[in-house]
Amino acid sequence: MSSLSDSLHEQLPSPVYAREQLAERISELGEWFHNLNLGGVPTAPHHFLGDFPSIKWRQIADAIPLDLTGASVLDVGCNGGFYSIEMKKRGARRVLGIDVDDRYLNQARFASEILGFDIELEKRSVYAAEAIPGQFDYVLFMGVFYHLRYPLFALDRLIKKVGGKLIFQTMVRGSQELQSWHENYPFWNTEIFEQRDFPKMFFIEHSYSNDPTNWWIPNRAAVEAMLRSSGLEIESHPEPETWICRPTAVVRDGQYILDRELEGSL
Repeated sequence: MSSLSDSLHEQLPSPVYAREQLAERISELGEWFHNLNLGGVPTAPHHFLGDFPSIKWRQIADAIPLDLTGASVLDVGCNGGFYSIEMKKRGARRVLGIDVDDRYLNQARFASEILGFDIELEKRSVYAAEAIPGQFDYVLFMGVFYHLRYPLFALDRLIKKVGGKLIFQTMVRGSQELQSWHENYPFWNTEIFEQRDFPKMFFIEHSYSNDPTNWWIPNRAAVEAMLRSSGLEIESHPEPETWICRPTAVVRDGQYILDRELEGSL
């Protein structure tokens, strides 16, 4: 018996490879960060995080509707295409994956062909996502934020593409605790900055986990403060690194927050 998720989409005819040919082609595409099951061949069977990103997806899957029939999805930093494929499995009408890495885009293209899914893929930076026409019902911003030198600028810019929900995930370090903070503090109050659960971003000058693109790593309080500051309402927090949000105050006096900031009127 087919599952509901299988029945929600039409798969395209997929190319037929012998298992050995498939394994060879997967290897030719370089090292994979997304572990996908392509015809019984795993793409990253020895991932240091385990069966990633399936282990992450299982924690957040219930926070996203099973039936996405007719929905449009933008997958920012799509990597090998795991999340794009999962959204297409749920019936999304249009899925656009963007990334700046040709290796990842080639992997995602190959994976979608093997699995028979019609997914658009485009080489584009998150900083240039604003130029994509229209908005999307779901924007996936998974595992990108901490790789950006200018993360809040990217978030404020990407918000313009969110027509429905933003699914936001980032590495989190430091305190996972939350408390209420006053809206203002006197200049001479420096004690708040010594509190471990005060909103903080940790700056990595050189490298973290052997990755020089790990620039800014927030604690939980900083993540939630930035999401609210960008005009988003947090609807749910399905696992420690993921938030489901919707735009409620991203426009002020008829302009997006970013545009007001850039013109000096915020």
